[in-house]
Formats: sequence, C-alpha cells, structure tokens
Amino acid sequence: MKVLHFYKTYMPDSIGGIEQVINQIARGTARLGITNTVLTISSSKGQSKIEIDGHIVHRCKISFEMASTPFSISAFREFRQLAKEADIIHYHFPYPFADVLHLISGVDKPTLVSYHSDIIKQKTLLKLYRPLMNCFLNSVDHIVAASPNYLESSGVLSDLNFEHKVSVIPYGLDKNNYPNPNKQKLSYWRGRLGPRFFLFVGVLRYYKGLHILVEAAKETDYPIVILGAGPIENELKVQAEKLGVNNVHFIGYQSDDDKVALLTLCYAVVFPSHLRSEAFGISLLEGAMYGKPLISSEIGTGTTFININKETGVVIPPSDPVALRDALDYLWENKADAKAMGERAEQRYWDLFTADKMSESYARLYQKLFDEKNGL
Repeated sequence: MKVLHFYKTYMPDSIGGIEQVINQIARGTARLGITNTVLTISSSKGQSKIEIDGHIVHRCKISFEMASTPFSISAFREFRQLAKEADIIHYHFPYPFADVLHLISGVDKPTLVSYHSDIIKQKTLLKLYRPLMNCFLNSVDHIVAASPNYLESSGVLSDLNFEHKVSVIPYGLDKNNYPNPNKQKLSYWRGRLGPRFFLFVGVLRYYKGLHILVEAAKETDYPIVILGAGPIENELKVQAEKLGVNNVHFIGYQSDDDKVALLTLCYAVVFPSHLRSEAFGISLLEGAMYGKPLISSEIGTGTTFININKETGVVIPPSDPVALRDALDYLWENKADAKAMGERAEQRYWDLFTADKMSESYARLYQKLFDEKNGL
C-alpha cells in the first residue's frame, strides 16, 4: 500500500512536533509493508526530491506566504501526479493550502486528516477560512484526533458533528530512536546542575507558559532548567532578572545527546503550557518515556491525556504561578510519591504511546479506508 502525506513543512527544513509525528508514522508503517511519500513546501534551494529515514520527500518551491501559510503553484501538478500513484491520501491539519489543493484536484482516493490542532491565534482569519475548512473536513473520509481530551474540547470537531468518521490515535514515540545516555554528557550536566533539578524541554513560545514558570520560581531555590530556544527567550531572561530569580537555568538549544542526558538525570519534567495552542505535548511524553513525574496544566488537550493528576504527576489550573509553585514544592519534598508517579508515567507510555502502537493503528485505518473505497 502507498500513502501520500501532505503538510506545509517537513524535515530537514523544520523539525517541529507535527513533522516528528509524520516521520514516526512513516517509519513505523514502513515496517508493516507500507510505502510512504511526503509532499511539502520548501524555501530551500536544495534538491526537490530527497530521501529521509527510508521514505521519499518531494519539496515544492514556495511561491508566496500568507498568514504563516506557504503556497506553491508547482504543488498542484506535483500533488496530482503523486495522488495518482497513491492508495491513500493523508493530510495533516491545520494547513489551508491543503484544503484548496484537495478540493480543486478532485482526489478520488481514500482520504484522512490527522487533526493536530484547532486554529487558536488567528481568530479573525479563522472567520474567513471557516467555510473552506468545513467543506474540506466534510469531504474527507476520516478524521483522526490525537487524544480523547482534544476531541471532546475542540469546537470544530464537536460543532460539525463528525462523530461518525472521527477516531483517536495517540501520538507515539520510539525510544530506540533516541541515543543511549552518554557518560561524558551525564557527568557534565550532573556537575553543572547538581543531583536534582526540574526540566522543561521545548521551543520557547508564547503558549508554553514559561513566564508562569519563572514567576513560580520566585523565592524557591531548587534548580529549574529550560532547554530550548525561541522567540521569547530574551523576554523570559529579562523577567527572571527583574524578579531576582537566579535558580532558573536557560541552557538554550542542545544536541540530542545532551537532551537525553538531561531527561535521564532530571528529577521531574515541568510543562506549564497554558493555552490550547499546545495540542498534545511531545516533550511531556518524552518525560513519561524516561520515567519522570510530570507537571502540566489542564487546558483541555492531550497534555492531560498524557499526565493524569495524582497518578503520573500533578495537573494544575493554567496561568496560576502559585499552583505551579505548590506542585513543584510537593514533588521536591515528597521523593517517594515522585518516584512512584514517574514509574506510572513510564508504564502509561508503554501502554498507550509507543510509535509501534500509533503505526499499527494507522495501518489498520489505512486498510479499512482502502477496503471501503474499493468495496472489499
């Protein structure tokens, strides 16, 4: 079976959460005999067709960009050609250009959408886009949400009454794709940060709630490590300086070897995202995969599907620095509870969130859609 994935960005140009999920699906389903191709839009001057992790990536040159959405004139022809060769078309939402391409091209193949996130920030543009979006989502054969929490709380999925063609397939990670902890890295970070510290991993964006974490760190003395870079990094450093917070360590972007060392060493993972723009939380799931107790906020998304309050960690109200400080204090002062929560978080990862489970679920769905379309 041949599957064509379409999304606005992909590796190596971009390595965000959705790109990682597409990559995991492609790698995992390949082991089940499925051939994956990815079509994406690129500003790179490199090759238009490359191979990544055993699958082919077609990169169409960007023609223009509007509202963070890249468009490509050449993608129309490329999409039609690749769609003819495919058995299944797998779209990744949100990407309005994919809606246009699908509806104009008149695809007559089984289609599904991985619904990664509602459109949160661009509310005015959403009003203009909504008729196109509704038409697109109504026209595809199946929609996949990544968590029951998100399916329940998404206004789009609930308002349009898609229950008959929506299912949940959680994101999955393959721990074998992560490097083994490097002894030199472990020694270095242990010496720099001490035997116990809280860890955040991610791009420093407005919805990550890191300003709440800095506020919560005021008048505490345990180390809090922020691994990552991003558009609000300087803003956060200024905030920490004004508040006199000196136990928050901004260590910037680090290699995979360093990240694994920090995930191995950390006492707990804190993930204070406070807005629904955080649809799932891959870094939170990484914490569970490494057996760490978790702290997250209840925002009606996949974060609370990963982290169950008082079972795998602590779930707090969003935008509440006092509640966040109380959660940090609780885990720090209760080692036995923290250890047990971390063990249960890891078991939940193995039960629900492995890449194999995600890939097997998608492979079954592909086959079901193919059989239905072909009357089998």
